[in-house]
Amino acid sequence: MELIGRVKLIRDEQSFASGFTKREFVISTEEQYPQDISFELLKEKGSLITSYNVGDRIKVFFDIRGREYQGKYYNSLVSWKIEGQGAEASQPGGAPMPPPPLPPTAAEMEDDLPF
Repeated sequence: MELIGRVKLIRDEQSFASGFTKREFVISTEEQYPQDISFELLKEKGSLITSYNVGDRIKVFFDIRGREYQGKYYNSLVSWKIEGQGAEASQPGGAPMPPPPLPPTAAEMEDDLPF
């Protein structure tokens, strides 16, 4: 799966006694109702986020993982690839990416309730 958004938060790498490491980061989606989505980078993949800063637009490629612990179920989004989506990035074929859509005006949002 993949998702495009802007980097909101990059946490420091966590190391565990077993030698396992992970790093978490959060991106904000660019939708009418933005969502903050948390991702994990495991082991050597933790370095993938180091070349990006808060505010950078990126595309995150990830897998969904789920597990059960003591009768409760947990999900995590584990990233395995990150691509920059800045002004210099382009679509396949070399065509420049179109600018992101403008947010809706107050008149357009007047009757657009999500419930």
